[in-house]
Amino acid sequence: MIRIAIANQKGGVGKTTTAINLATALAATGWRVLLIDFDPQGNASTGLGVEKTDRERSSYELLRGDATLAEAVVATRVPRLDIVPATVDLSGAEIELIEVERRTHRLHEALAASEGQWDVCLIDCPPSLGLLTVNALVAANMMIVPLQCEFFALEGLSQLLQTIERVRARFNPQLSILGVALTMYDRRNRLSEQVAADVRAVLGDVVFDTVIPRNVRLSEAPSHGVPALIYDHRCPGSEAYIALARECITRLTKTAQAA
Repeated sequence: MIRIAIANQKGGVGKTTTAINLATALAATGWRVLLIDFDPQGNASTGLGVEKTDRERSSYELLRGDATLAEAVVATRVPRLDIVPATVDLSGAEIELIEVERRTHRLHEALAASEGQWDVCLIDCPPSLGLLTVNALVAANMMIVPLQCEFFALEGLSQLLQTIERVRARFNPQLSILGVALTMYDRRNRLSEQVAADVRAVLGDVVFDTVIPRNVRLSEAPSHGVPALIYDHRCPGSEAYIALARECITRLTKTAQAA
């Protein structure tokens, strides 16, 4: 199973929107997809229509070892897309696990016990570089970095890249960046163009060709409990995520062939 962490320590950059819609697009192509909501806010769960009453077992229990992956998984309305939902209890996990042995490998070990049921696992990380995000990076083979096309996003990128290098050095030398996804791009705003150009100049081919635009339909969809690709599959945001999914599949195929 391919494991992809969707991470950026800065909030509001489109991590959850990317996780939900990329997972939906991959499932639409025939992939069996597992989405792990690893953010205590539980927005990915809400965005896929999983009610709080249906979150008896969550990523919190999975991390603590109180539930297996099979016990925590909930089917979504999207065919071939399952989710491990999140609850606010997850916010206490960092403190509860502080004395636990191999606390950085809890998610990795939970996923390793259920290989083969899904083709790809996407992990929606919280907006921090704490224990939850480190667990996700240790468990993942690759990561996608959503990057908002605004000035402050560039400042946080260097900090995230340093964290990735530390995780590689100490825990997971196989971790690689599948791509950086430019989000909330406003073609009317010169700053968006400048940030996009700067990121491409620094990171080159690591940046996806697809750019996710600012789009009101992407913002409306979660309130209806469905991905934007189902809410309005013809809106610019949905079309962009479909294109991003194609790019991801192409990159994953090339990686597999090179291995």
